[in-house]
Amino acid sequence: MSVFTVAADQSLCAPLPVLGEDVLVPLVTGGEVGYAALDYAASAPALKRVWDDVAAYAPYYGSVHRGAGYLSQLSTDLFESSRATVAEFLGCRPEDQVVFTRSTTDSLNLLAAALPADCQVFVFETEHHASLLPWRDARVTYLNAPRTPAEAVATLERALTDREPHGPALVCVTGASNVTGELWPVRELAAAAHAHGARIVLDAAQLAPHHPVDITELDVDWVAFSGHKLYAPFGSGVLAGRADWLREAEPYLAGGGASRTVARRTDGGVDVEWHTTAARHEAGSPNVIGVYSIASACKALTEAGFDRLVAREQRLVAEVLTGLAEVPEVKVLSLFGDDAPRVGVISFVVEGWNSSHFAAALSAEYGIGVRDGLFCAHPLVRTLLGSDPGEAGECGAPEAEPGERSLNAIRVSFGAGTPDEHVERFLRAVRELVSDGARWKYRTEDGRCVPDRGAAQI
Repeated sequence: MSVFTVAADQSLCAPLPVLGEDVLVPLVTGGEVGYAALDYAASAPALKRVWDDVAAYAPYYGSVHRGAGYLSQLSTDLFESSRATVAEFLGCRPEDQVVFTRSTTDSLNLLAAALPADCQVFVFETEHHASLLPWRDARVTYLNAPRTPAEAVATLERALTDREPHGPALVCVTGASNVTGELWPVRELAAAAHAHGARIVLDAAQLAPHHPVDITELDVDWVAFSGHKLYAPFGSGVLAGRADWLREAEPYLAGGGASRTVARRTDGGVDVEWHTTAARHEAGSPNVIGVYSIASACKALTEAGFDRLVAREQRLVAEVLTGLAEVPEVKVLSLFGDDAPRVGVISFVVEGWNSSHFAAALSAEYGIGVRDGLFCAHPLVRTLLGSDPGEAGECGAPEAEPGERSLNAIRVSFGAGTPDEHVERFLRAVRELVSDGARWKYRTEDGRCVPDRGAAQI
């Protein structure tokens, strides 16, 4: 039914073209340089393919569902075909539902709200807060950080063996750590969960942009991910998987779209019949542009070929790890060891440096954007840094002066849109900062380490 067109050049060479490749940023030392976006784990830049697809659709934008007008029908068709595209991208089973949300966090909170009564949840302390915190109304068992994939499986096996033999249970696990980038043994954890009558949800926020995710192959019950990490920054996310708990739960939001019929009662109240499809948890006017952008990104990654994208990214991972290993003052953080498989997400600390100071210098003096802090995974970073679990520290906020030890780390992350030059510049900058120090003075302002604009160059 689609009548809009996309720009003719749809070549999908590696790296995949992204927006922002030609953005210039000022350096505190003078001049400008092309911005090196190495913070993909927070938000990946938009694929040009996604941007072009959305721009081509924009004139045809209309309200989704129930509209009689042509643009409404077109938008509804696009919305539902996007659902089918995402289901195919994830290898969904025929009976699975694909529910569109705002983000991974929203998806996991939706699932938490749909848990059956007296459900027990098992989650490793190493999770991102999006998958660590939503289970407040359930009986939660937090599992200690494992030091090998085999230990992760064994830890879960013991916990499930000791649980009450009856009643629903859910395991929540990441596919790739947002701190270390390390791949988790998802298939083995799923097998352990199912062997003990539990279900499992996969937080694929960091896995889906870098690696194929197949619900059927991994044998997980649900998958959650965000569009903004999948090169589709328009405020949408996905929860895909088994329909029964979702169908039996109260709607995540009450309102139009989730309801099939609403009628007044004689006592003055209302009777509501809710949808049993994905619409049950998609109340309100859907974010059709966000949903379409996710579908566009799914198509772009699939057409580019994950084998080719993974191979190139692994070359960059090896280059970064090798380059950091050549600087004795740098310590790369890892749960599973230096040789553990990982996606393009690497965190490290530098001896003698406050991590926020180091990240600020990378930005101000080299035009390189990385992330510093605890990465919304506070228990994991504290474990990796060998600190006391109760030691203070905030995500992204330095609690020490530049040059002093701080309870935070630096994270560099990259993906299908990263040019080789950005990685080369990053490694050169790390070497120069460690050997020569920063060329500018920095201070803390509103919880961030920033260049002191009133200071002279060092």
